[in-house]
Amino acid sequence: MKTLLIISLLLGLTTVAGDAGQRGMSSPDARIEAEVMRVLDDYMDAWNRKDLEGWERTFNFPHYRLASGRMSVLERPGMQDASRVWAAAGAGWHHSKWDRRRIIHSSPDKAHVDTKFTRYRADGTAMGSFESLYILTKENGYWGVKLRSSFAP
Repeated sequence: MKTLLIISLLLGLTTVAGDAGQRGMSSPDARIEAEVMRVLDDYMDAWNRKDLEGWERTFNFPHYRLASGRMSVLERPGMQDASRVWAAAGAGWHHSKWDRRRIIHSSPDKAHVDTKFTRYRADGTAMGSFESLYILTKENGYWGVKLRSSFAP
């Protein structure tokens, strides 16, 4: 069942002919764009504060991450070990910043966001930059990050 859901999510990334493809908008409504960017701001702010609960509040569950050739699934908040989450950012990591956030497809309840972020040490030197695709969904009136696919470890 999880495999079927993951395949369905990934298939939703492509624009297809017919009614479903025509519902997506190439340029987002200003209100949708503002809501999506606010979630991504909150996401990065919580990440940089190492606030696991705050960070997970920016997710919609189940939440998916595709990185390092592996799909991980969080069924609900509280399934992560905070020490492991931030250790994965790398030795010497201090904070991260968005370099780019561009909505490439959107509808009233889903947005595909082309992103790039950089991880930094405390002295401001860059550790690495990573291209990513974030998919945000609006579920029960709430926008949240549903799926992240990145080249970050």
